[in-house]
Amino acid sequence: MPSLPPLLAKPVDLAPLWLVERLARLILSSVLKAHPDLFERLGDYRQTRYRFSPADLPLHFIVVPETRQLTVSRGHPPVADAAMTGPLVLLLGLLEGRCDADALFFSRDLSVTGDMEAMLALRNALDDSAIDLPSTLGTLAGPFSALVAGAARSIRSRALAERHATWN
Repeated sequence: MPSLPPLLAKPVDLAPLWLVERLARLILSSVLKAHPDLFERLGDYRQTRYRFSPADLPLHFIVVPETRQLTVSRGHPPVADAAMTGPLVLLLGLLEGRCDADALFFSRDLSVTGDMEAMLALRNALDDSAIDLPSTLGTLAGPFSALVAGAARSIRSRALAERHATWN
């Protein structure tokens, strides 16, 4: 199962929670700017509280699409309507619509609990969105855009290749 390289995991683990949350909100805001209808495609599931818990980091991300709210916590997982747990690289691969969610679920690389219909609605919205996180990160990096985007693409490729993840 792929995991975040220790060189990246340790700084995230040690970073103040407010900093991790601010960065996550900045990334979400950039993604939504590039894909403004992403959450609209959820229909009735826009009010769902989605939790994403990376198995390789002691973090939990809660996203409420209707309010475009994102919170990050450590410790006990917060209450959510639908939750997904798995290695961060796979969660990010799903966000980009690059991995086969069904294969990852049935291979037990991902755990999904709660409202399965809400999670399916989110997966369908993401599958057609063509999100490119390395490009988003590069855009946020200003003059270091090419360097950051290239490094993010390299990390993504190596991490998903380890798993031989099925690409959509």
